[in-house]
Amino acid sequence: MQFTAKVKNVRFSPYKLRPLADVVRGKNATYALNWLKTYPVKRVIPMEKMLESAVANAKFLNSVEIENLLVKEIRVDQGPIFKYFKAGSRGRPRIQRKRLSHMSIILETKEV
Repeated sequence: MQFTAKVKNVRFSPYKLRPLADVVRGKNATYALNWLKTYPVKRVIPMEKMLESAVANAKFLNSVEIENLLVKEIRVDQGPIFKYFKAGSRGRPRIQRKRLSHMSIILETKEV
């Protein structure tokens, strides 16, 4: 059985979130949650909340315990980009880009 959760418009660049997703992908949900809680970077918070939401979906829908869940797939995709201008050399406008992310996770039950 598969359980999903999605988060859109996360205020972190996907280039900074993808290495965190690579660590969690394929691991047990308990290990992934503990790793995200102890990693000392602020950008793991949305990923941690998304994982907790997927675990809550599994518990609510089918009464599946967290020990029986694996992170089958976790994706970090490009979201919208906010473009704005800041002053560059000699006061000329330089474009700045604030990148947003869309994340999704799929949890799967272990085969017993």
